[in-house]
Amino acid sequence: MDGTIGVAVNGYGVIGKRVADAVGAQGDMRLVGVADIATDWRTRVLQPKGVPLFAGTAEAREALRAAGVPSAGGLEDLLGAVDVIVDCTPKHVAAENVPIYRARGLKFILQGGEKHAVTGHSFVAEANFASAVGRDATRVVSCNTTATVRTLTALKRAGLLHRARGTLLRRATDPWESHLGGIMNTLAPESEIPSHQGPDAQTVDPDLDVLTMAVKAPETIGHLHYWSVQMTRDATRDEVLDAFGASSRIVLMKDEYGLDALNSVKELMADRGRSRGDLYEVALWADMLKVQGDELFYAYMVDNQAIVIPETIDAIRALSGRETSGPRSIEATDAALGIGGGLFAPRPVGP
Repeated sequence: MDGTIGVAVNGYGVIGKRVADAVGAQGDMRLVGVADIATDWRTRVLQPKGVPLFAGTAEAREALRAAGVPSAGGLEDLLGAVDVIVDCTPKHVAAENVPIYRARGLKFILQGGEKHAVTGHSFVAEANFASAVGRDATRVVSCNTTATVRTLTALKRAGLLHRARGTLLRRATDPWESHLGGIMNTLAPESEIPSHQGPDAQTVDPDLDVLTMAVKAPETIGHLHYWSVQMTRDATRDEVLDAFGASSRIVLMKDEYGLDALNSVKELMADRGRSRGDLYEVALWADMLKVQGDELFYAYMVDNQAIVIPETIDAIRALSGRETSGPRSIEATDAALGIGGGLFAPRPVGP
């Protein structure tokens, strides 16, 4: 049509609504529409935003009509008008949608809840953009895996990474549905070591020597990671900080900022004007970071609702084949979403 990449989002939940807004902020993309099955507040916000809603299933089309929620058609109508579909439906539902996308010869992106084997490719922009260019499908890995790969890739690029061992303190549930479930007044360790994030990171970069352990904590703000890394050689703190600082998607927090906990970081993002207070970057405590010879210790925050959004935008460009350079795509995405320049950069221009 106008030379932009036509994108659809299937599933307008925590990730889907953020992907939709982020697509709308890109100069080389257009949001064709959103598909969903909900008839409540989650889809009713689309009409005043001017975003066409399509029924995700035949049953949903009848339910939307009965509820008085306007729809522009069914999923098949939406798929016929796009270049790339981003599936943000719940875990396992997306895998069931794959035959529909493949039958149409449509390029598609899944989220980290699905298995690597469904697409045969897992994606983090700074690690493996080039291998996704022109593919039919990819999977943007989970929030925790994205953060793991970003930080370890930064060390790897600096020639500092030998092996990494991480402990992940995971939020119990998404904030918007915390009234429905989640743990309280306890900690729940994952039942196996390694937890799934380490092997998942290796689907992006098989050369990573990484092992993770995870604990579910009774909070909903975000995740907290602690890492112990053996480097390839003795190094200085400045070398390590320079390695992390070379990534626009890792921000370094100093003690003087007073960002002592996850809630204060989220509050800063809201004060900066970020949509929904979203933190797209890995927020790493710089002054806490410790180097002893070839050993490195550090901790950072992961916003489980936001960190995969820029990765998804880059994945759209890669699959479309209209951008073959990872750095150029990352630069465009960052500019649109207000990423880069540190924690106190000017107000973001994105959604």
